[in-house]
Amino acid sequence: MPSQGTIGDRVRGLRLNRRMSQAQLAGPDLSDSYVSLIESGKRTPTPVVARLLAERLGCTTEFLLHGIEPRQRIDTELGLRHAELELQHGDPAVAADRFTEIVKAADEENAMLTAQARFGRARALEAQGRLGQAVEAFERLRREAAAHPERLADLPITIALSRCYQRAGDRLRARDLAGAALEQAERLAITQGELAADLAAALVEAYSGPSGDSPELSYVRRVLGLAGVPEVVDRSEEIHGLWHASAAAAAGEDSALAVRLADDAITAGRQARLALRLARTAMHWARLGRAPNDEAERLVSAASKAFAASPATAGEHGESLIVHARVRLRAGDPAGAAELARAALDSGTGTTPAEAHLVLATVAIDQEGDASAHLRDAHQALDALDRPVFGSDRQAARCWRELGDLYGRAGSTMQQTAAYRKALEAAGVRSALAGVTADATVSR
Repeated sequence: MPSQGTIGDRVRGLRLNRRMSQAQLAGPDLSDSYVSLIESGKRTPTPVVARLLAERLGCTTEFLLHGIEPRQRIDTELGLRHAELELQHGDPAVAADRFTEIVKAADEENAMLTAQARFGRARALEAQGRLGQAVEAFERLRREAAAHPERLADLPITIALSRCYQRAGDRLRARDLAGAALEQAERLAITQGELAADLAAALVEAYSGPSGDSPELSYVRRVLGLAGVPEVVDRSEEIHGLWHASAAAAAGEDSALAVRLADDAITAGRQARLALRLARTAMHWARLGRAPNDEAERLVSAASKAFAASPATAGEHGESLIVHARVRLRAGDPAGAAELARAALDSGTGTTPAEAHLVLATVAIDQEGDASAHLRDAHQALDALDRPVFGSDRQAARCWRELGDLYGRAGSTMQQTAAYRKALEAAGVRSALAGVTADATVSR
């Protein structure tokens, strides 16, 4: 049974297979000219007409409209859900492979499902840190969304692109895309839910540099004010149980039940995903130093609590402790800052141990104590990074610069100069997007 192409292609192919004329297919209910318009793609049949044509052509309405039979469609839907569960709660590399398999199988027979699979694959590439490939995939999807808005929503793609460019070090492109996404979100009055949380996270990172308030940072504050940082409830055991049950139902040929169970598993993880996204936004917002101390204290405390409740965010928990310590420093609580920094030494990764020593050195210098041990330990922790993954180089550069400032305050001019040199090296231009040609235009 032909399934390629458009609805018109399928109507024409099935009609010719049955050796029917357009007038015979039209029957007493339709005109042959209307059938001709459908076959040429100039008209889309209504649901009533689609059912009538499907009956005369000996196929299902589902096949006529979407190009695949109901069982094929539900299996594709199930594949999408299992790939999404793999992305959210399993292995992003496996998820990318599963999304790719769906794209190859569905091809253009169902453009909407194919587009969803391609968007999932792009997110899986991003989750693996394969930023160049992710950007290329997202850029293609964004062009397709502009041409076929019925298949793809532009807003989630634009936010994802901003996030990828920010991680890759192209802040100008990231800001441009985040600003375009904000304009669209404002038109649609989107201030709550997963899209709002994703956009707020992209904005707070892309617009972290400029001083003063801005429409972008006002939006971040509005989202955090409406949602706060919800508590994270670990439902991983329930999610994996539902996921396993869905796989068992699929193996038993009960695809409809398998889809339902997979939907339940995805829904079970949604609250935690939203809470963690808001926690990241709250942490970055508190780091900026734009909020009053009591607001920053409340937000970063809630973010730290959220990260502590999720086994997968131990690194971010350490990062939040450092942000919290800096908030305490700004509030004039050196003892509280030192306590949080010492806690971060045991739970941090990346630049977190170095930042913990930097906070402890700051406290010692402010109190006219001996900071030499903490300065030495911070230096050693930064040296141990050994070419950090791209995206953390900027943070390493900030740490080296802060270390240089502290060496200067401690009167160690030789070490100060060396630290500043390291900061310049860490901030050197290294592109994670070599060979990627990006569309420089941003749809407004």
